Formats: sequence, structure tokens, C-alpha cells
Amino acid sequence: MFTDGRSRKVVFVAHCLLNQNAISDQTAVYPAAFRDVVDFFLERDVGIVQMPCPELCCLGLDRGDPAGGTREVTVENTRIRAAMADPGPHEMLMRLADLVLLQIREYHKHGFQILGIVGANRSPNCGVDTTSADNQELPGRGLFMEELERRLTARGLSLPMVGLKASDNVPAKLQNLLSGPQS
Repeated sequence: MFTDGRSRKVVFVAHCLLNQNAISDQTAVYPAAFRDVVDFFLERDVGIVQMPCPELCCLGLDRGDPAGGTREVTVENTRIRAAMADPGPHEMLMRLADLVLLQIREYHKHGFQILGIVGANRSPNCGVDTTSADNQELPGRGLFMEELERRLTARGLSLPMVGLKASDNVPAKLQNLLSGPQS
């Protein structure tokens, strides 16, 4: 099974890294996507699985406040983080984490090499190394990444996670996924 031309290698990537149009107002750094991320994986024949954007799915494109772009990024991200704790958005966040877990488990079950998860640092949901809380950027995971990691651990799975920002040396950070343990 699956003996055709596919590489049988995948990586899971935060939605906004592949679609800057989905992020909160005044935070896009590229017109479309982090081209370095796309190029890095395509040059290595790695399939890119775009995870859903929890904030877009749970709060909408304006994140529930059309004036959100007028606030400092970490202040707005802190507001978004708090809004995600409301019952409706929280329930949707759990369903989105289940959806990503289902995909990871399918690839794992069929022997695909899952290189890891690439998140967006500073994000209140998809941050890996840093997130926004208390109106500042702090070390720690965003809500979605925390939940995804919790679900993976509960099923005995572990995947490396890398967080990115536009100011990073993106290829160097992504290279860490190629040298770490994979499922």
C-alpha cells in the first residue's frame, strides 16, 4: 500500500505560516505565506499538512473584535487567548485538536514519517516556544499546541515541535526537525 510516487514524509504546519491572510489584523509579515517554510519542505519532498487556524475557526477573521488591530500585538493576543477560554470557542478548539490528532494517527498507522509540528511563536494558540499572555510574549505553548501535545502524549505519541517567527533563520530552525526523532 502507498507504493506510488509519494515520499511518505509529512510535516504539520500552523495555518498562518501558509496563509498570512488568516491571522489577526496588523500582524501579517508576508503578503501570502512564509515562503522559506514551503520551499524548505518541498525541496526535501516533504508533504505539508496545513493545520486549521483555531482563532479563525473559533473567533472569526476579526477575532471577535473589529478594533483588535488597533491594540499592541501582545495585548490583542492576550485578549484572544482569554476569548478562546469561553465555552463555544473552547469546545471548537478541542474538536480541531481531535481533527489534527486523527490525521497524525492515520499517517503514523500507515508508516509515514512525520517530521513534526511547526507552530507560530508568540501566537496565543499556535506558539511553540513562546505565546502571548498577560499582555506580553512569554515562554510557553499556545492553547492549541498545548492541547495537541496533551492528546499526543495521552496516546503515547511524541513529535518534535518547532516555533517560528519572521525574524528567525527559518531554514536553520526547520533543519532541527530533520535531525530529531520522528514517528
